[in-house]
Amino acid sequence: MHDHESFFRDLRRLGVGERLLTRPAQLVAYESDGLTAFRQKPSAVLLADNQDDVIGAIKACHEHHVPFMARGSGTSLSGGSVPIQDGLVIAMNRLNRILDLDPVSRTAVVEPGVINLAVSQAAAEHGLYYAPDPSSGPVCTIGGNVAFNSGGAHCLKYGMTTNHVTGLKIVLPDGEVCQLGSDSLEGDGPDLVGAFIGSEGLWGVALEVTLRLLPKPERFYTLQAAYDSLEKAGTAVAMVIASGLLPGALEIMDRLSMDAAMAAVAAEYSKDAKAVLIVELEGPREEVEAEIPLLRDVIEKSGAYQPILAADEEQRQRIWTGRKSAFSAVGRLSPDFIVQDGVVPRSKLGHALAEIDKFAAQYQMRVANVFHAGDGNLHPLILYDGRQEGELERAEELAGEILRLCIRLGGSITGEHGVGLEKRNYMSEMFSEVDLKFMYQMREALDPRQLANPGKMLPIGTAPALVSHGAHPLEKQGIVSRY
Repeated sequence: MHDHESFFRDLRRLGVGERLLTRPAQLVAYESDGLTAFRQKPSAVLLADNQDDVIGAIKACHEHHVPFMARGSGTSLSGGSVPIQDGLVIAMNRLNRILDLDPVSRTAVVEPGVINLAVSQAAAEHGLYYAPDPSSGPVCTIGGNVAFNSGGAHCLKYGMTTNHVTGLKIVLPDGEVCQLGSDSLEGDGPDLVGAFIGSEGLWGVALEVTLRLLPKPERFYTLQAAYDSLEKAGTAVAMVIASGLLPGALEIMDRLSMDAAMAAVAAEYSKDAKAVLIVELEGPREEVEAEIPLLRDVIEKSGAYQPILAADEEQRQRIWTGRKSAFSAVGRLSPDFIVQDGVVPRSKLGHALAEIDKFAAQYQMRVANVFHAGDGNLHPLILYDGRQEGELERAEELAGEILRLCIRLGGSITGEHGVGLEKRNYMSEMFSEVDLKFMYQMREALDPRQLANPGKMLPIGTAPALVSHGAHPLEKQGIVSRY
């Protein structure tokens, strides 16, 4: 930043008063996100009260060449919402109004600070809900969901955020406001909404998001079954899919994650099980009733034991609380952990898990496995103690082995957590030079000054010569400090 004072003067002209935080103690809460291995203190945080605050702040950033980042609840698990050195954080949590909820068209227009779960709570009186359900749903914001294309346990059947957003009002990195998409499911022309979703803030900031709502399923059938090996649980997943069933969710937890969930939320699991499978059928009553015998037959043949069937909504929520608390619960087993979200083809799940076991033994580290088994989205949690010298580096090496394994098996380095800071150096291993060049061209066209969340997603030091300002500015700029 060239001139702090003139920039701050321009920000204060927006009438932000004490909502512009600059004291070191005020900034501490914003220096990291859910991936605490990365942290950086910004020069200031603006607690935006309305859309004009956001637009005005971005215009000031553009004029003064100040990098900026919009932030919701900071639950990113890839370092995607870690501040930029000398940059501005625009905190979006106060933009939390549901502007419109139309039960006839089944759409809701919300501001980016609206909490994910709050949309379903508001839609419930109309018999509707918002399908994407990340584990952080009670706290994460729709703006963050859009930035990272969040998924959740039910993405097997219902897809990701991108499948449930039809329109966006955004502010580009130079302060221009524009509308993408509409309130219709059938758009025309290039899919700019789809391109913006998952762009991790590199294209600007969403101000309003038009969401598609779904009717609440008439009937749920939630089954939890134990297995004496992870491999058997993985085979059961393949058997369920091969039977023609498309459950709302198909989740697996291993022994370590079960132990953590039992300690944290008193979840019920067999003491000797090596894995537990959660299958949930949902939809019209007649459809679910017809599918139940088929599912029971498959589960019986898969070698499952101690099946627990959710007899009522309370027991169903208990099953899901155990699964959704797994990430935070692992904190009881280890002072620190890294969670990955690589993806492998379903047919390679068993092989991938066996390889992860080998890596864990080789690196002498514990790895807890929780995953969206239905679509091959792994969530290995690598446990380490950051107070021990070299442990973080060893954990990151192991995480890298897992990501490369996913690429080798024909999968992806991320299913729903995004690339952020954590996985940007693996982008060139997954994508060709031509692919990456196109990504940089998109970035250059929309943000030639590279002010919007710089340093995230795109690998540093490999920007092609097409970037007009020559050397990549981030090579000279300390984006993050490590500890």
